[in-house]
Amino acid sequence: KKISDVLQKSAPKPGVPADLQNLLSQHFGGNRSVIEIEELKLSDSCFLPANDLTHSFSSYLKEICPKWAKLRRSHKEKKSVVMLVLCSSALRSLELIKSMTAFKGDCRVIKLFAKHIKIKEQMNMLEKGMFHIGVGTPGRVKALVEQDALCLNSTKYMILDWNWRDQKLRRMMDIPEV
Repeated sequence: KKISDVLQKSAPKPGVPADLQNLLSQHFGGNRSVIEIEELKLSDSCFLPANDLTHSFSSYLKEICPKWAKLRRSHKEKKSVVMLVLCSSALRSLELIKSMTAFKGDCRVIKLFAKHIKIKEQMNMLEKGMFHIGVGTPGRVKALVEQDALCLNSTKYMILDWNWRDQKLRRMMDIPEV
C-alpha cells in the first residue's frame, strides 16, 4: 500500500492544537527530561482559530491579525520577520505569497525555501534588509535558524499550512522529514 492510497480514503480533518502537541511529544519524548517536555507544551491560548475554509488566505490573515498595520510599522529588526508561514513545498509557498496580496499591502515578504534560491543569498537578504513576512519550508527555515541568519525573537505569528494536501495527498505533517 502506498501512503497516497491510505490518505485518499481518509477524509481530511482540520488540524487542532492537540495534533501539534502530540507531534512535539513524539519527536522530543525519547531524548528529553520530563521537565523539558513540560516546557515544550503550549497552552491552547497560544493557538489562533484555524481557517475553516470559508476564508481566502488574505481574509483569514486579516481576521487573525487585526492589528497588522501597527505591528508592521513597529517592526525594525533585520534578520527577523513578524509573521512566519510554513508550507510543505516551495510551490505551495509561492501560491500562498500570491494569494496574500490583499493582506500584505506594502510590507516586504521573503521567500524561505531552497528551490532556485541559495541559502547564502537568503542570509545576505535577511542581514541587509528588513522583512515583515517570511514564507517557506520547514527545512530551509530550520537551516537559517541554525546558522543564526533568521532570528525568531520578534516573530508574533507562526502559521502552519497544516491541512493543505499535495498531489500525493500528503499534508505537511505527514512528511517524515518535517
